[in-house]
Amino acid sequence: MNTVAENETSPQAAEQKETVNYIAPDVNIFETKDGYVLEAEMPGVSRAGLDISVENNELTITGRRENNALKAELLHQESSAAGYRRVFELDPAIDTAKIDAKVEQGVLTIHLPKSEQVKPRKITVSD
Repeated sequence: MNTVAENETSPQAAEQKETVNYIAPDVNIFETKDGYVLEAEMPGVSRAGLDISVENNELTITGRRENNALKAELLHQESSAAGYRRVFELDPAIDTAKIDAKVEQGVLTIHLPKSEQVKPRKITVSD
């Protein structure tokens, strides 16, 4: 996995000048006749921990893991406490108003539909 350092833009983070580490989640991207489907592996991220935005033709995905609620001493750690972040440049043919997403068992699925103007259509020829 790739790790990317990003500066947090919230006022609190700006005062503290902290750097937040993000892991770039692994993704699969499929093209269908109606658009694209993006699947991102983000284990430990729930719906409440996701932030998905589109601005200037860029899709930004950010996911934060929930803190471990165990009241116990950590003896060994292999998983990172970092969140996830990935940015994608969108095809101008995507209808950004109709993008939808769901997260299930650590996999985020985003449907990116093509605009009706760019979808192929069949022209019937009259007699």
